[in-house]
Amino acid sequence: MAIWLPARLSPFRLKLASTLSNHNSQSFSTRFRFSQQSQYRKQVSIANLLQRYGFPSSQLQNFLSKNHVLLNSNLEEIDKSLGILLSFQIPQKSLVSLVFECPGVLDFQFLKKWQIGFANLGLPSVPPLMIKSVLEHSRRFQLDQDCVFGSVEVLRGMGFSDRIVSRILEGFPGVTLMNEMEIRRRIEFLMGFGIPRDKIDWVLSSFPRVLGLGVEDRLKPLLSEFRELGFSEDLIRREVVREPKILGWELGELSRCLELLRTLKCREPIKEKIFSDGEFRAGFEVKLRVDYLCSQGLIRREAFGVLWREPRCIIYKIEDVEKKVEFLKYRMKFNISCLVEVPEFLGVNFDKQIVPRFSVIEYLRSKSGLGFQVGLRALIKPSRLKFYNLYVKPYPECAKMFGRYSDVDVKSRHPIGLWKHFKPQSFPESRQQVENMKLYMETLI
Repeated sequence: MAIWLPARLSPFRLKLASTLSNHNSQSFSTRFRFSQQSQYRKQVSIANLLQRYGFPSSQLQNFLSKNHVLLNSNLEEIDKSLGILLSFQIPQKSLVSLVFECPGVLDFQFLKKWQIGFANLGLPSVPPLMIKSVLEHSRRFQLDQDCVFGSVEVLRGMGFSDRIVSRILEGFPGVTLMNEMEIRRRIEFLMGFGIPRDKIDWVLSSFPRVLGLGVEDRLKPLLSEFRELGFSEDLIRREVVREPKILGWELGELSRCLELLRTLKCREPIKEKIFSDGEFRAGFEVKLRVDYLCSQGLIRREAFGVLWREPRCIIYKIEDVEKKVEFLKYRMKFNISCLVEVPEFLGVNFDKQIVPRFSVIEYLRSKSGLGFQVGLRALIKPSRLKFYNLYVKPYPECAKMFGRYSDVDVKSRHPIGLWKHFKPQSFPESRQQVENMKLYMETLI
């Protein structure tokens, strides 16, 4: 960029202007570097502070890079805020999740007000997880203590105990944005459906989010769908009391689960176990597994396909399915999409098949005993004897970790020399028998 100068500017003034320009440029560069260093030091100080309170160091850099507001906060106040959060006795994992998802809770003045507010709430004991939910919700929606106090009084006025009130605020803090009429409509709908008053407490304690579902646009159409599928009201009522989360299903979900169950092609004993508690319960078990697989990265179509090809995972406990998936992702280092190609992984035994086979392959890989990559299909598909002959038998040191066939001596099916007892008895041939055989052969010619 050209700089305009007067025509009669002396050489001295020209040199002075150049010197001032260079000085200003160097001064700006120095201030910029100092600002960068100051920001970096502040970031390091905050990271060290959070680490002292148990925050994982691997996630702090990403967290601080997304929340520049913390760099302008007072380090001493952040320390005091973390101290208040610890005084609430929130579990470490939940505390980390709260700060990472809603860093605004580190506002010292905000926490100071709520520290007094929880003490004046009137509940005999305030659960730590309820405190976490209320803090996060009130910070996101800029709510004060009056909203929470009002909701507590409304729920108490309806006859709910302090334990149920705490559970509702923990599972559905959005109740603080509802008025008394909206809350009462949900309760009246549940009672009108035939759920006893003492069971209403159980439903709200197990699934507080039901208070946030619309009656006309969500709950009534859902129950109508269940009736259209052929289930009686008594059965629906029993299943709702047994698993209140059913009320949170989307329209059409149960229909899709039942469609999968009715098209299963598996052995009859497996099908009998799947439907042992009735068709409605079987649909519930399918939905649990589909939701879990989707939460791990599969799309719904893929999750339904995995269950259709491997129905055995429907009869296993959901905890067993979770254990296998976690082992697949974090121990075996496979992608969750591998289940689409090898759904049998969810159907085989974890302790007797998955773990021993992986231990053998991992050992051989560490010793450079494999010249090729063993995929999930090659790990799960072969029979036990075939896997033993391929990977265990040539390497005796793997026999103990594999277990099967290692301590058993393969014996011959029959004792040695038994064939001699089955040899046909021989008789000496007489001269007359030889003559008769010759005459018979000549007649054939």
